[in-house]
Amino acid sequence: MLVWAMALPAADLLIGPVPALPLTAARMVMASLCLLPLWWWMEGMQALRSAHWGKGVLVGGVGVGVGAFMLLLGQGRSNVVTVAVISATMPVVGIATEVLLDGRKLTWALALGVLLSLGGGVMALGGGSDGWGTGLGLGALLCFGSVVLFTLGSRMTVTSFPALSPLGRTTVTLSGAALTTSVAAGVHALLGGTAPDWNALGLKELGALAVFAIGGLAISQVLWIMSIGSLGIAMSSLHINATPFYVMLILFALGGAWNWTQATAAAVVGLGVLVAQGLVPLRLGGSAARSSLSP
Repeated sequence: MLVWAMALPAADLLIGPVPALPLTAARMVMASLCLLPLWWWMEGMQALRSAHWGKGVLVGGVGVGVGAFMLLLGQGRSNVVTVAVISATMPVVGIATEVLLDGRKLTWALALGVLLSLGGGVMALGGGSDGWGTGLGLGALLCFGSVVLFTLGSRMTVTSFPALSPLGRTTVTLSGAALTTSVAAGVHALLGGTAPDWNALGLKELGALAVFAIGGLAISQVLWIMSIGSLGIAMSSLHINATPFYVMLILFALGGAWNWTQATAAAVVGLGVLVAQGLVPLRLGGSAARSSLSP
């Protein structure tokens, strides 16, 4: 989440001059071109040959590619605060996914952890300089659809490629996303879709794209898939609500102001993560309290 947060300010430079579909395609292509040679260098050509690329196109194209495209569309029709608010629902979507598909039991600790994570996310957003300003409409619906697709796509990235390493899983799905979004962007251009404003693009915007694609997708997605493989989608997604704090830290390092509300909110999110993982034990009811005192 910390690496992903670094890309959010960079995305603001690109959303205006570059339409959502070409921007999504450029991001996916740059990320996959970064990971493919790294995967080949670390695990050899045999790993690439044995991968199920067709499944990668399906999982990556829908879960990652369409999800990322819908997120950019949603942000274009609303604002960055709306995106952050809707993204805060990912823990709920993640837990619902595990309950429905994996038979996970919903415990008090997990429920309280989610509530603390959501509360921390709301607190962090309320303490931001942009205020609330959220318009719940088509933009918010697109963002929520993106969250659902990305959550399911992330889970399928782990479950569909059990023989691959986290690097291999990420590379296969991002390459599938790069292929599908590139084809869609080509069709979009042939049909007379809106083209990027090339006059507004320069070295600054190219650097922002590199941060957005390599840091905010290639690197962060590998770490994300590793965390899901270790913690599961529900536990991993709790951490997303600390992202506003990480953005504030980055801006503070660049000369911005410190925000105690967001710092406190990050502590609340952290507490929620600890409670959900059972690292902070809950004592509910008199019997539990008595049992903790018994020898």
